Amino acid sequence: MVTTKEPARELVDRFGRRVDYVRISVTDRCDFRCVYCMSERMTFLPREAVLSLEEIELVARAFVNLGVRKIRLTGGEPLVRRGIETLLPKLGALQGLEELVMTTNGSQLRRLAPQIRAAGVKRLNISLDSLRPDRFRHITRTGRLEQVLDGIEAAREAGFERIKLNSVVLKGRNADEVLDLVDFARERALDISFIEEMPLGQIREHDRHETYCSSDEVRALIEARYPLTPMTQRTAGPSRYFSMADSRSRIGFISPHSHNFCHECNRVRVTVEGRLLLCLGNEHSMDLRALLRAYPGDIERLERALVEAMDLKPERHHFDLEAEPQILRFMNMTGG
Repeated sequence: MVTTKEPARELVDRFGRRVDYVRISVTDRCDFRCVYCMSERMTFLPREAVLSLEEIELVARAFVNLGVRKIRLTGGEPLVRRGIETLLPKLGALQGLEELVMTTNGSQLRRLAPQIRAAGVKRLNISLDSLRPDRFRHITRTGRLEQVLDGIEAAREAGFERIKLNSVVLKGRNADEVLDLVDFARERALDISFIEEMPLGQIREHDRHETYCSSDEVRALIEARYPLTPMTQRTAGPSRYFSMADSRSRIGFISPHSHNFCHECNRVRVTVEGRLLLCLGNEHSMDLRALLRAYPGDIERLERALVEAMDLKPERHHFDLEAEPQILRFMNMTGG
């Protein structure tokens, strides 16, 4: 008697890593033009190249069916996507999903924070690279610091379970503000993660090798004022967290260069054009958009494709700050 093997119902790669976290980009557009994220003059995708909200919902549902417990919505800036307020409650209601979270630049939070929280988004990551208005404008090219600070206050008022600030630290640009940013987070009982710049896309504003600031350097700056204790508590993301004895704020470090975290990677990304990226620092990927449009609504076929794609996930990335970037897509195309 011939028996057929049941298809896998979870996402496990060739190295035994189980994927239970997916970052889904809902747009490549943003109202900022951060120097480490995109070119000043960007060409954005045409509407027909972008996954519809219905397609994004189906992809999210398929991932949850396969054991994903955390979804992070990213961009670009996710809150500039038209109709995002109709997608959020549908994702928040997915059975089996434990965390729906979002990364945002904060510009739209005064308007949308209560609605986002009511839809089921539990936690927010908010980008904040400087507390100086002129410097903030220079880093973001178009952003207004006061608008983002007001958005942070709106998020606090809306009652999210946790709010975390994300700061990309660059020598010569904002490395001298590390302690100011820590104090800002402490005063508001927020968490904060400091991120090493990732070499995605070709930029002209600075030499990445010269502006690179390692997590160890940032940690030393902080410990000069606040002793840090490693935490055993982990989230699904790449941050390594430390506590301070006199504060509930956590300090995180995301260190793709100095402390490679690939060996325990549990994440994949879906770009807004429907490309499943198996690794942030490689081009290993699968075109989900073609499948979604060839077989509309066929979630079983989609789930099989996601399981098969796990064989494409590489063991690690190989970032090299001194070489020309091998990954030419910008971070807004990747999904932050």
